Amino acid sequence: MKKMLIALSLSGALLGGSVVWAEEAVTASTASEDVTVVETADASLTNSELAAAPAPAEATAAPVEEEVKLDTGDTAWILVSTALVLLMTIPGLALFYGGMVRKKNVLGTMAHSFVAAAIVSITWVVIGYSLAFGEGNAFIGGLDKIMLSGITTDALTGTIPEILFVIFQMTFAIITVAIITGSIAERMKFSAFVAFITIWSIVVYAPITHWVWGGGWLGNDGALDFAGGTVVHINSGVAGLVAAYMLGKRMGLGRESMAPHNLALTVIGASLIWVGWFGFNGGSALGANGSAGYALVVTQVAAAAAAIAWLITEKVVRGKASVLGGASGAVAGLVVITPAAGFVTVGGAMAMGLIGGVVCFWGITALKRALKADDSLDAFGLHGVGGIVGAILTAVFASEFIMGDKVPANMMHQLWVQIEGVLATIAYSGVVTFIILKLIDLVIGIRVEADDERMGLDLSQHGERVE
Repeated sequence: MKKMLIALSLSGALLGGSVVWAEEAVTASTASEDVTVVETADASLTNSELAAAPAPAEATAAPVEEEVKLDTGDTAWILVSTALVLLMTIPGLALFYGGMVRKKNVLGTMAHSFVAAAIVSITWVVIGYSLAFGEGNAFIGGLDKIMLSGITTDALTGTIPEILFVIFQMTFAIITVAIITGSIAERMKFSAFVAFITIWSIVVYAPITHWVWGGGWLGNDGALDFAGGTVVHINSGVAGLVAAYMLGKRMGLGRESMAPHNLALTVIGASLIWVGWFGFNGGSALGANGSAGYALVVTQVAAAAAAIAWLITEKVVRGKASVLGGASGAVAGLVVITPAAGFVTVGGAMAMGLIGGVVCFWGITALKRALKADDSLDAFGLHGVGGIVGAILTAVFASEFIMGDKVPANMMHQLWVQIEGVLATIAYSGVVTFIILKLIDLVIGIRVEADDERMGLDLSQHGERVE
């Protein structure tokens, strides 16, 4: 109860003021006879700290590390997790967002997620992975792994092939970029969108990933982010909010109906996102072990609790509990638990889900009105606000029962480290996103012409429409 009260007060204080400007995970995987310490410097770059077995020592010699071995069980689980995370974007997020826009914009909106998967796949292997996980300094990785240079089929990250770690992390980069599109739906030029995500995935996503998971300063400070509260959700939510401000409001907002054209697609998309999140959080343990299993359980519990909290809140405030509200609540719970999935108990996950459902409902209603930004599909209200709440509450609910001797010794110190990560992510993502969009606007423009917007992006940008 004490932690719940602290959590509620922290969430209210942080978000009630200025939310907009206001992993290296340390949960050890279950040790096995075949798991030993990591072979290369890349081991420190994974989403969670892998278990290490003591090296054998002889009476007359210093301890010697055992040879790292591939674990086929861990490898199989990350292969599956990679597919699940990609499922979250295509088709999951494409359907989730596509169902919420007007019929004349459905293809253009779904194309955002599809094209994000294509473009980020290329930027990631060319330079993104190197900047995120290559040897560098506290702020950015080096260029030693451009075009995946030096990554052989035998190279390992922990107990899985490094090349598998590359594509697993690629799927995180893809969905981060795709989340942003919820804020810019129905009014951004397709050419400007392509230019924006190409640059953004390299100069915003990769550095922040390095800070947290790639051996950078936030990870070294002890920031807890198991699967992407800062790297994915705060990062994309803030970028989306900045983009919404720069694009301006949709024509007719407040005067014309902006009702979703097909909520059935949205519910199907939300369901696929929920299932895919098992790979997102469970895969971040980087092993088929108890940590992954526990991450799945707390993910499910938090999503369920947030959906229930959202529906109850909506019933009280609006008189009806909507299907869209239930789907949005589940996504809010998934976002909130993401940074904490490897660190909290079931009770902590339930509390975080309940808090997240209520706060994110406030984020897409009262806060959205106060910010006066046309965040079309509530990317900031769900992902930005949910990511902030989750990152902060991770410090409150981090449990010795789960983390053992890795649990933060001082909750207030850990709270400051988490807030430090939140503020740094907000500042960097917000400022650099603004610069990128400003430059693109000066060169080619970022918003479609008025006639094209009235026609709809499907016809004006792609020459197609849904009949």
